[in-house]
Amino acid sequence: MQPGLAKEKNCKPGWKFCLPVTLRRRNGLERPQRIFFAGVVTLLILARKGRSLSRVPPLFQETSVAPGLAAEVPRAWNSSTPRAFPMVSVTRAVFGDLPLGAGTVEKFQLQSDLLKVDIISWGCTITALEVTDRQGRASDVVLGFAELEGYFQKQPYFGAVVGRVANRIAKGTFTLDGKEYKLPINNGPNSLHGGVRGFDKVLWMPQVLSNGVQFSRVSPDGEEGYPGELKVWVTYTLDGGELVVNYRAQASQTTPVNLTNHSYFNLAGQGSPNIYDHEVTIEADAFLPVDETLIPTGEVAPVQGTAFDLRKPVELGKHLQEFHLGGFDHNFCLKRSKEKHFCARVHHAGSGRVLEVYTTQPGVQFYTGNFLDGTLKGKSGAVYPKHSGFCLETQNWPDAVNQPHFPPVLLRPGDEYDHTTWFKFSVA
Repeated sequence: MQPGLAKEKNCKPGWKFCLPVTLRRRNGLERPQRIFFAGVVTLLILARKGRSLSRVPPLFQETSVAPGLAAEVPRAWNSSTPRAFPMVSVTRAVFGDLPLGAGTVEKFQLQSDLLKVDIISWGCTITALEVTDRQGRASDVVLGFAELEGYFQKQPYFGAVVGRVANRIAKGTFTLDGKEYKLPINNGPNSLHGGVRGFDKVLWMPQVLSNGVQFSRVSPDGEEGYPGELKVWVTYTLDGGELVVNYRAQASQTTPVNLTNHSYFNLAGQGSPNIYDHEVTIEADAFLPVDETLIPTGEVAPVQGTAFDLRKPVELGKHLQEFHLGGFDHNFCLKRSKEKHFCARVHHAGSGRVLEVYTTQPGVQFYTGNFLDGTLKGKSGAVYPKHSGFCLETQNWPDAVNQPHFPPVLLRPGDEYDHTTWFKFSVA
């Protein structure tokens, strides 16, 4: 047992230790707190303003806490009884500085008993995600960079939140209420992932939560050609082996909104040469055929009898070879329900790792890293050749702003964009 820690008899199951502290504010006032621990992992500071914590056993020694310590107290708090929360720790550190003194990028590490996730405030980017295999050995399963400078170079949106509109908009134009809007062209003849300086290339404002971190920003009217001011919140939380990502937005005038996370996964561990031994299932009865610039043709095609029928597990390498495919970069049409529904499952037999994806979105872009070419140097000296990672980008359908029969993509004033995706990791 560490010095200053002692058993807390009043803790609910799952809590092991309690440490009383004094939180000093900038105005000099002091307030007693209790920090509860599960092992050595700090979970939550339980406190209420002005409440005397007389239940702290006298054997505890009071400890001072450095300035800047913050606590997230649940909104629904209505009792002085300690509440049990998932065993999640959240730590905060500097990741790097932006050029010309434009700001500091911070890294937030979320850790549960099953997952460890690193997320930076530049682009709300997941930079690392460690998952254990069937032998209990942890590996980082997302592609990315160890240093901030890696994310400033031309790179394929590793781990970032993309928007204001994810995916492609044909010819970078759309018409809204009789007015034509022109967007930056950054992918062939089209606009991709919000334009030249999308949500992946800006610094977000972080707020630490008890089991995660929330990022927010205001996208000004006219940013990258889009109409209206857009307030955006992206929240990452951990619950055991599940990473939950929630996206919310509010607009000052009608605008298209489509947000997703662009993480590249390799369940064998980032740096592994390919994903051919991954077994993939996608719960979709239809997909969107695309033209030569990867814009949907408008057809909603059944997967039955095609290479896009992934409703039963397929081993990716063999499947691509059988159908003479260079890879996937297509939208699969999911249930049009705002309730949580199953989207996809990927299993890596060698490690036993399993990723299941659930979402409230109507589509998922399954991308197999077709444009990776081995020129980028990633974490631990890894290189990322073609097909060394896959993306499951839960989102609305591509080019929906120009295709009236696709699910609606417009957000109007007074309404709220609110979607959630769950990445559930396990071992089989």
